[in-house]
Amino acid sequence: MHKLLKWLLIFGLLVAPLATWFFFKPVRVMAPTLVGVKCTESGICLDDLALLQKATELKDKAMAFVQGKLGPMQKTPRIIYCSTRECAKAFGITSNAAYHFGTFGVVIGPRGWEPYVVRHELIHHVQMEHLGSWHALLVTPTWFIEGMAYSLSEDPRRPLPTESLESYRVQFESWYSGIRPITLWSSAEAL
Repeated sequence: MHKLLKWLLIFGLLVAPLATWFFFKPVRVMAPTLVGVKCTESGICLDDLALLQKATELKDKAMAFVQGKLGPMQKTPRIIYCSTRECAKAFGITSNAAYHFGTFGVVIGPRGWEPYVVRHELIHHVQMEHLGSWHALLVTPTWFIEGMAYSLSEDPRRPLPTESLESYRVQFESWYSGIRPITLWSSAEAL
């Protein structure tokens, strides 16, 4: 019985990472070259290197913008830019323009090559750095997480595509107007 449990444990330890890789595509942010994108030393990964200049400009401007609003980032995230639907699907993007994966990185799909989208995802990165990924996902209210990203990224869409997203932005802006910037993260932790 002891040997069987040992072999089951070994089998589980070998299969779990593979299953995660195949069934939870956002984890691919951690090793994007295995999906076929090419990465640069500056932390930008692309499926089409001809778009490197545009991707670099989007990243640099978004980083400066977000850090100007929220202060320096502890770690610059990897940003994966997909110009094709196939690349986006390989990272699990089906309908969204982009997503972040904790503090590991950001994936920008073909519809996300907009300054406000990149800023939105970098704001999520900063949130995860300050609040902790688990706290942000399990404790912090959605209206704060999404409302802050839509508001501070200066998303030009008024109203946002859904009523709930617009209400998150309105709720965040109301809350944000009542706090001092120096207390932003301590106030957010208390939500």
